[in-house]
Amino acid sequence: MANIIGVRFKRVGKVYFFDPDGKEVQKGQYVIVETSMGQEYGEVVIANRQMPEEKIVAPLKKIIRIATERDRKQNEKNKEKEKEAYEICLKKIKEHKLDMNLTEVEYKFDGGKILFYFTAEGRIDFRDLVKDLAAIFKTRIELRQLGVRDEVKRLGGNGMCGRELCCCSFLGCAEPVSIKMAKEQNISLNPSKISGNCGRLMCCLRYEQEVYEEKSKRLPKIGAIVKTADGEGEVCGVETLKEHIRVKFKDGEETFFKKYEAKDVTIIKDVEQEDDELNVENMEDLKELQKLEKLEEMDKKNK
Repeated sequence: MANIIGVRFKRVGKVYFFDPDGKEVQKGQYVIVETSMGQEYGEVVIANRQMPEEKIVAPLKKIIRIATERDRKQNEKNKEKEKEAYEICLKKIKEHKLDMNLTEVEYKFDGGKILFYFTAEGRIDFRDLVKDLAAIFKTRIELRQLGVRDEVKRLGGNGMCGRELCCCSFLGCAEPVSIKMAKEQNISLNPSKISGNCGRLMCCLRYEQEVYEEKSKRLPKIGAIVKTADGEGEVCGVETLKEHIRVKFKDGEETFFKKYEAKDVTIIKDVEQEDDELNVENMEDLKELQKLEKLEEMDKKNK
């Protein structure tokens, strides 16, 4: 077992493990740590904890120190410098007539590097811009192009549920999502209902997916023939999370329906797994869904 603390460098972001170096560090305190990017000022979100060696990437770097008042002031000074650097970079982007949108500037704690985050439609030749910025700030300059998800995460906003966006409030890193997930969860394949503020598929499609996959393995599919206490019938609806089955019966010319718990029916003949084709009546919706699928594939390749 290893003694670790968890440190986060942004309000919402990935949590990194560090060796507290024998110090008792409380949640909410700030520490100075050494990273591959240089020294950084981060908030402790996980206090001292024992963790199995196999769950961490060894060797863990030790914290340099618990942040002092001087460190706090230095961090605040860096935040002020970021605002100034943002305005200077905007001016230089206009001078070089670059088709890019600057979204954020980040000063590393020790001043050894300044990161400029931007968005753009395609690749940007910013070599001359970097030279100008390096000459002005006399330190290492790095420009990073953001994807649309990262851009929205930094800008913030509210989702259609009315709450703050997951990526801005608690989601450390976004996991891949697909339209297939919406199909398996019986969500309407309406692009406007399954797309987030970023124009990509909503991250929350992932949250219950594992449960749906696990339950779907033991539930009959729509169209399956099942045996119930009332005889044989055809499955016409499935409530996956509740594990309820809606069965259609035919009695001569009459048709009636009844709902059962999955454990109370026996599958006589199941149907083949549905293919990945998008069954959408509206052609415009189909085009939008196909576009979303392509964008998701492009995002995966660019990561």
